Amino acid sequence: MKLTKYTHACVRLEKDGRALVLDPGTFSETKEALQGAQAVLITHEHGDHVDVPAMVNALRGMDGLAVFAPEGVAANLRKEAPEAAARIHTVEPGSSFEAAGFSVRSFGGQHALIHPQIPVVANIGYLVDENVYHPGDSFIIPDGISVRNLLVPIHAPWNKASEVVDFVIGVRAPRAFQVHDGLLNEMGLKMVEAHVTRMGAKYGTEFTHLSTGETVEV
Repeated sequence: MKLTKYTHACVRLEKDGRALVLDPGTFSETKEALQGAQAVLITHEHGDHVDVPAMVNALRGMDGLAVFAPEGVAANLRKEAPEAAARIHTVEPGSSFEAAGFSVRSFGGQHALIHPQIPVVANIGYLVDENVYHPGDSFIIPDGISVRNLLVPIHAPWNKASEVVDFVIGVRAPRAFQVHDGLLNEMGLKMVEAHVTRMGAKYGTEFTHLSTGETVEV
C-alpha cells in the first residue's frame, strides 16, 4: 500500500489501482488528493479536516465517489449534494466496513477537548486494512489492535508535546508519521518531532517526517 502525505491532516492511500483519501481539509491540496479516488474518510467536521465545497464538487463530478463520516458531516454533505446522498455514509464508533476495496474499522467518538467553553464535536478514528491508523483530532488508542503505521497529530490547539509522546508510546506502532502539522513553523516542527523520535524509539516506534507530497510504502 502507498501512503502519500498532503499538507496538514490529509493523506491518500493507494493499492490495486484504487485510492482512499482521509481528511481532505481546507489546509490541504484537496483537489490533487481526491484525483481519481474512489472513497473518502472524514474524521470530523472542522474545516481543516473537511473542505465542504471541495467535497460537494467532488461528489457531483466523480461518479461512484463514496464518503464516510460522522453523522454531522454526513448530514451536511447530503444537504449540500442531495443527488449524491446514497453515496454519503454515516460512521459510528466501533463499526467495520469496506471503502474502495480497503477494510476499515472505526474508533473513538469525540474530538479532544480544546476548552470547556468550546463544544466538543464527534470525531472518528479510522484503522485501514489493520495497518494505518488516523485518529483525527484525538488520542484514542484502538483497543486490542496492533497498529503497524500510526499517523500522529503532532500539534494542535487541543494538545501538548507530552500528550503527543504519550500517544505514540501508548500505541507502540513500529512506524509513525506526522499529521496535523500545518500550524507549526519549521523550528517548532523539528522540536516536537525530536521529542517523538527520541521517546518513541525507546518503545519500539520509528518516527519518520514526511514532506508534503512525499509517498512511502506501508
